[in-house]
Amino acid sequence: MSFQKPWCLWPEEEVLKKLKVKPSLGLSAEEAKVRLEQYGPNLLQKKKKRGVLDIFLDQFRDFMVLVLLAATFFSGLLEEYYDAITIMVIVILNACLGFFQEYKAERSFEELQKLTAPRAKVIRDGLFTDIASQELVPGDLVILEAGDKVGADVRLLEADNLTIDESPLTGESLVVAKKSGRLKKYSASLGDQRNMAFGGTMIASGRGKGVVVATGMSSEMGKIAALIQEADERSTPLQRKLASLGKVLVAICFLLCALMVLWGVIRGEPFYRMIMAGVSLAVAAIPEGLPAIVTISLAIGVQRMARRKAIVRKLPAVETLGCASVICTDKTGTLTQNAIEIACLYADGQLFKRIKKRNKVIYGSGEKMIDPEGSKLFQQVLQIGGLCHNVQHSQKGSLKGDPTEIALFKGFLEAGGKESMEKRVKKRVKVKELSFDSYRKRMTVIYRENNNYKVYTKGAPEKVLARCSHVLEKGMIRPLDDKRRKIIMLQLEKMASQAYRNIAVAYKPLQFHGDKNLEKADVIEKDLIFAGIFGLLDPPRPEVYEAVQKCKKAGIRVIMITGDHKTTAVSIAKKLNMLPPYGKVMTGEEIDLMPVKKFFEIIDQVYVFARVNPEHKLRIVKALKKKGHIVAMTGDGINDAPAIKEADIGVAMGASGTEVSKEAASLVLADDNFRTIVAAVEEGRNIYLNIRKFIRFLLGCNIGEILTMLLAVAMSLPLPLSPIQILWVNLITDGLPALALGLEPAEPGAMSRPPRSPREGVFSGGLGWRILARGILIGLSTIMMFIFYLSQSSLLQAQTVAFTTLICTQLAHVFECRSESIPPWQLKLMSNPYLPGSVLVSLFLTAMVLYCPFMQKIFSTVPLSVFDWFLIFAVSIFPYIFSIVGDSVKSPFPGKKLLLREQ
Repeated sequence: MSFQKPWCLWPEEEVLKKLKVKPSLGLSAEEAKVRLEQYGPNLLQKKKKRGVLDIFLDQFRDFMVLVLLAATFFSGLLEEYYDAITIMVIVILNACLGFFQEYKAERSFEELQKLTAPRAKVIRDGLFTDIASQELVPGDLVILEAGDKVGADVRLLEADNLTIDESPLTGESLVVAKKSGRLKKYSASLGDQRNMAFGGTMIASGRGKGVVVATGMSSEMGKIAALIQEADERSTPLQRKLASLGKVLVAICFLLCALMVLWGVIRGEPFYRMIMAGVSLAVAAIPEGLPAIVTISLAIGVQRMARRKAIVRKLPAVETLGCASVICTDKTGTLTQNAIEIACLYADGQLFKRIKKRNKVIYGSGEKMIDPEGSKLFQQVLQIGGLCHNVQHSQKGSLKGDPTEIALFKGFLEAGGKESMEKRVKKRVKVKELSFDSYRKRMTVIYRENNNYKVYTKGAPEKVLARCSHVLEKGMIRPLDDKRRKIIMLQLEKMASQAYRNIAVAYKPLQFHGDKNLEKADVIEKDLIFAGIFGLLDPPRPEVYEAVQKCKKAGIRVIMITGDHKTTAVSIAKKLNMLPPYGKVMTGEEIDLMPVKKFFEIIDQVYVFARVNPEHKLRIVKALKKKGHIVAMTGDGINDAPAIKEADIGVAMGASGTEVSKEAASLVLADDNFRTIVAAVEEGRNIYLNIRKFIRFLLGCNIGEILTMLLAVAMSLPLPLSPIQILWVNLITDGLPALALGLEPAEPGAMSRPPRSPREGVFSGGLGWRILARGILIGLSTIMMFIFYLSQSSLLQAQTVAFTTLICTQLAHVFECRSESIPPWQLKLMSNPYLPGSVLVSLFLTAMVLYCPFMQKIFSTVPLSVFDWFLIFAVSIFPYIFSIVGDSVKSPFPGKKLLLREQ
């Protein structure tokens, strides 16, 4: 919707009237659906993607394929119609295979992008709900909180200490303070429109509520979309490395093929036949598909990760995951269940346990039992925790918000007896909020109650206590002297030692004299009255213990970084066996006091960091990286973004994390579970191993094909393979079997090795030697069979045997490539059913070429006897047996072992 008068100049009532929306109910679901159809999805136009036809035609734009097609055209002119048609069919089949691979990879990445699409909190039908940002429509009422990404252009109706980072839109680095109410004067500068929040910007602090006025290309960001669009960077370091390697291999293959053609012509072979053989061999042997194969392997891997609740946002992280040597993890919700509930309450100098009796909740201390409904003290303490919150009610009737706030809110409702939740809440009107942040570690709200104003504060006990001057004791307000303060701190230590997460609450009446004394937090949060401490229980996730042990076995160090009390953090760490006997524990205060050099020296001994803020997290990550570690760092808040971005692998929480942290992260955990990080590391290792399997199989086979032809020419033998046969070998071995390797499940023992170094080359661990050795064995086996049959029978028979031997040796090799450290017979054949299935399909296609009369004529083959097959299979498994024997000996290159060793 658009109007001539700018939205910032309209009174709020007029804005709502023009957009036909009620401020308390929002749009109805039916109306939102109608508007979505009318205005379209809230998306910016992107660069036109490659269509299906473009992807298919790209398969024919390779230089060597174009040369082959030109040669095929000339063969048609020379009336070699069978050759021309067959080569065309094979080229088209190859193109179809390449198209399938690229199309699948493109769609895989599109699906992953959908999984990481930003979300928006809206009010529809009077209920709070969470939707994808692309579903926002003009008239939607949206809730904005610190860490959110604004999904569309919004006219603000409420703004509590709201500041917005508008740098993505305006380039201004400083955050902009926002307010509600109409502007008296219009400014064309977006930064001066203080009652507007624009799509694509980030909420830096505070809270707000507003109504969507423009979406998609009608928004301010949409108006400059053409200037800000950028192509996604999808290539990873390994892809770029292999692309460079591919160019070198192309040059080598091209030179060898040219040498073969020249040599053959010199010794008297027909020029046309040698040109066709050389071009066909180049097309088959040149590994131009190496980067594409890596892309396919990455696509398959990230889909597996998504199924295990780990969503990849930045592709290079997949490679880095396998190198991770340290995981820095938050405690709440990641190591623990995030199923928080009140376990105890310290009030009036006593610790009371919360006890459930059927549908009733009481608090007990020894034999003393208190019903919170009948206790003014308990009602007062519980209402502070219950009113100092931002819990919302979802469409399903459940409570949505921070789990800690939900637990306190439920405690508040429990003390309300039969009084309905609506009446209980409507007694008070929230006037102002000072939102929680990682530095203040507390939240404060001001409520108006019958023209009286009260301040309610909750937060970290030591932070709240520091702002208190009095204490509520036996119904009386008494001075909070050093003695009483010491008693409270001792009780806090006892509660923390039992793994309770402790939240202190305080209050005070506020003398209201206009808005001035509502401006500064220091004024509002001064001389508070301490009311009590809630002990919240959030037990460790049962599966995390096993995941931590898995990390230890894999050589990965797990560090807990939390804002919680030191004693609470240590208690949880011990339960999860994260803190070894020699392990140190540090607090944020100790980090501040410690010299940088000393901190760098001892950081490898620290396993738990408590009471830290985002600046400490950043310092920890930098120190670990300087030590040479590959660091994975978790975070969920807006202030965690710098540390997440600094880490080698930034990990954001999908369920509880802010949009800012997700934007900075390379990996998002859909379930906020530590086990999912470990699963992602395991998948990262497996993806890298599968890429090595691809390379090993592809290059080993290509070396075998080139060597077969070169040896024949060097020994002045007839060509063992025709151009059509070369292309057919390439089609049925480099196609399905190679793809099936990418579907190999996680290799047993992948998490029993130390992390590999990121500087490790792709041919490390003796892989280069293995490729070369296997290629030589494939070539020698094929040429030996050709020579033997050439001396015993016709050239056609010898070529057919050579053709079949080359295929069978390569198909046997694919099973050897399943693992670099485990013998093939120790791996379950059907753990990857696609591999034996693809081999059977390839053998069936080979049999068709040998026994179908029509195909025999095209491919110049003859039927083989049982004895021929027996001999071929015997020779085909010879390199396989040779390689197995070779695994027990050292590589001829010093310091190189044939077995893979991930260092």
